[in-house]
Amino acid sequence: MSPMDRREDAVRRILEDAPPPVPPNLHADVVRRGSRMLRRQKTARRLLWLLLFAAAVTFVVWASMARPWVEPPSEVTPPLTGW
Repeated sequence: MSPMDRREDAVRRILEDAPPPVPPNLHADVVRRGSRMLRRQKTARRLLWLLLFAAAVTFVVWASMARPWVEPPSEVTPPLTGW
């Protein structure tokens, strides 16, 4: 018998054996942890949307007050000629 055949036989025996027992409260723990994880994800998503909205409002208010697209007034007065 080759080493490959021994490995195949060992794997077959492991797969044919009964699965290990599952703890009775495992399902309840998994559901509780999963729902907690979903709540955290939903809360994080809402906070990120709120942050994005606040940033957009802040930008719009700043842009309406600062008017960065308008050319600033000249600080140098033109020379007076023709007096």
